[in-house]
Parts: sequence; C-alpha cells; structure tokens
Amino acid sequence: MQWVKLSEQPVYGNRWFDVNLTDVRLPDGRRLDHYLIRMRPVAVATIVNEADEALLLWRHRFITDSWGWELAAGVVEDGEDLAAAAARELEEETGWRPGPLRHLMSVEPSNGLTDARHHVYWADRGEFAGHPVDDFESERREWVPLKVVPDLIARGEVPASGMAAALLLLHHLRLGHDPAA
Repeated sequence: MQWVKLSEQPVYGNRWFDVNLTDVRLPDGRRLDHYLIRMRPVAVATIVNEADEALLLWRHRFITDSWGWELAAGVVEDGEDLAAAAARELEEETGWRPGPLRHLMSVEPSNGLTDARHHVYWADRGEFAGHPVDDFESERREWVPLKVVPDLIARGEVPASGMAAALLLLHHLRLGHDPAA
C-alpha cells in the first residue's frame, strides 16, 4: 500500500521551510494533490545531571497558545554537524554548555505533512556558561526530575510529541523499571 509521488512543485519558500504541492498516485490508481512542508533538520539537546534531573525550558507556544516543558532545540545551519548544532542550541537557550553529547533518537514529528526530522542528544554533565543569549525563548529554565516525566506528560505539560518521547526514553534509560522511580 505505497503512495507514489509523481511530481512536486514549489508553492512558497523561505529560509525555514518550503511548501510544495505534489501529485500523488494512491494504491488504487486514483491521484490527488497533496501539500507538504519541507523543513531543515532540527537539533535538540538536554543535560541529565547526577540527581537524574533534565534541564528543561518552560515556554509558551503562540501557535497553539499552550505552555509546556521542552528541551532546547533549533534549526541546523547549512553544513553544521547535528551534535554541534544541538550543543549550540542548548547553550544559547539555557546558558549551559553540555559535556560530550550522545545521540538519543531521531523522530519525524508529523510525517504525514512534513519531512521534518528532529535529532535529539543528551549529555550526563555540563557547565554553566552564563546567562542564555536566547532567554526570550522561555520563561524559565529548570532542572526537572526524570521521575516526574510520566506525570507531566499525562497532565499535558509536555505537549510536543518528540519532546515527550525523548523524555520518556531518558526516564527509561536512567531510571529503568524501578516502580519507586
């Protein structure tokens, strides 16, 4: 049951994304026009300290008019290494410089509409480098215990699906299946 893209043409573009219109053939032979958004890769990062707390941002998203916990994230610049971009975004948005980053996961947050890929990294140590350059991106930055992550997600306090998935994976990796965690 594979859809086949027959053609694709640009509708709108800027440095952040392109909107394209595709001509698609469905498995039953019908054809349809389908809009898609092509996006640059996004690098995401956090630090998990010795107390099993993740460095998160509490921020408002005007598009959905919602507040929630997120990891530092941003667009990867042309030619930039994914891990380097993740480290840069973490420092710009939190003021913390991570230790060596490890790849946690890569996700496609809305693959029915966009080709966006978010590449998530984490470090188990870091150092405070100073006030965040991009402090306007969040109301506050806090060390949040991984043990509360499932409850935060259940209450809707981590609304972004990729962020929720990354935090649940970190919760599992650091705390395992311990019911007391």
